[in-house]
Amino acid sequence: MTPVVHDRPVNEVPYTLEEPAPKVLSFWDQSAFWANLGVSLLAFTGAYTVLAPDGNGKAQLSIEAGIVAMIVGTVVGGLMLGLAAVPGARTGAPAMVLLRGLFGARLSYVPTALNIAQLVGWGTFELITIAGAAKEVFAVGPAWLHGPRWLFVIMAGLLTTLLTIWPLGSVRLLRRFVTVAVVISLGYFYVQFLRQGLPDLGQGSWNKFWVGADAALAVSISWVPVAADYTRHSRSTRAAFGAASVAYSVTQIVAYVLGLFALALATTDNLYTPFLHVALGAVFLGIFVLREVDQSFANVYSTAVSVQNLFPRWDRRILTIGLGALITGAALTLKDMNSYFGFLGLIGSVFVPMLGVLVAAFFLLGRGREWNLGRTAPSRWGMIAAWVIGFATYQLIRPSDIGWWSTGWTKVQGWVHFTPADWMSASLLSFAVAVLAAFVIGILARRRSER
Repeated sequence: MTPVVHDRPVNEVPYTLEEPAPKVLSFWDQSAFWANLGVSLLAFTGAYTVLAPDGNGKAQLSIEAGIVAMIVGTVVGGLMLGLAAVPGARTGAPAMVLLRGLFGARLSYVPTALNIAQLVGWGTFELITIAGAAKEVFAVGPAWLHGPRWLFVIMAGLLTTLLTIWPLGSVRLLRRFVTVAVVISLGYFYVQFLRQGLPDLGQGSWNKFWVGADAALAVSISWVPVAADYTRHSRSTRAAFGAASVAYSVTQIVAYVLGLFALALATTDNLYTPFLHVALGAVFLGIFVLREVDQSFANVYSTAVSVQNLFPRWDRRILTIGLGALITGAALTLKDMNSYFGFLGLIGSVFVPMLGVLVAAFFLLGRGREWNLGRTAPSRWGMIAAWVIGFATYQLIRPSDIGWWSTGWTKVQGWVHFTPADWMSASLLSFAVAVLAAFVIGILARRRSER
């Protein structure tokens, strides 16, 4: 029988932030978790963003160039994800609480609010994606399996919420059962697609290669603001870094290449068609649909943990139930979220330079220093300045796709006589600038305090 603490199993996440995090996740537990997050339906449908990174609807890269760009972007993004995983394992604190030590307690509320907004948005979009894919899968079966979209949304929302009640148990469940089924499904579709014979993968251009790599890198970076929510339960920092960087990168590469192959074979705008047209395709695609719930689970659970940075005594179970109902309602109301993509992209871009500031402060400036996670941690405006500098760098190179916002940064480019080159990666350069700015500001602040 599993021991309990105040009606909670000792190997499960505490209900509030006032209890210590149990260190119970092994390297293989975490590897299964990150590996499953790397395989997403969005990787299949989003593979086109690597080929057409400018978002103009026309592919600029060949499939061959897209594969290389995706591998490069994913590997770099995986290393960044691994770096984001280490502080959580070392301190036992979730991602947004870590920002108290970076920016100060009060200033950490700003990125916390942004993270909550983006996670609710992505959680909603995941339910829309799951429902749409499930409808496609069941449409090829007998009539009694057909169902309205709202039914699939509700089922996905209920399963998502259920997983968040026992988050660490859900992670271990992925390792024991889901991962094997996903690996088999990936292998099956690779064999089927290769048997059909792929068209010329080299047809096209290598122009915009780094823009495509940046698009792939951005997908990995999207998990940076939540990594520590899970690695805080890791048994070691080495396991946290290795699982996040390697397992996630490997499966994302496999999933994206499969998505690019599907693009090469697609004869309609529906990218699921190549999957459904192979023998037993609906069965194996159905496994991907069921597995997609771990994406919505991660979004909802991490939203609740982010809220706890603002209200540490709030019960995460009540939070996740409320948030599950919220995103389910939003997914039922919204038919698509295309108009919301620009906003989500804008929010996501703030976390790339923020990771750069965290890396400089935690690994370079804070070696051996206790990371202040208290609710009275002093404000560190210098780190905020470094973050803003990195964010401005990102937007100068690649303004987020919101009409007035993009227009404004285009004007700024004109004022400073700056034209982004095709080789410029907004993610990599903003990360590097943020690291440098945070390091210089931190050194200057340290010297001033020592006078």
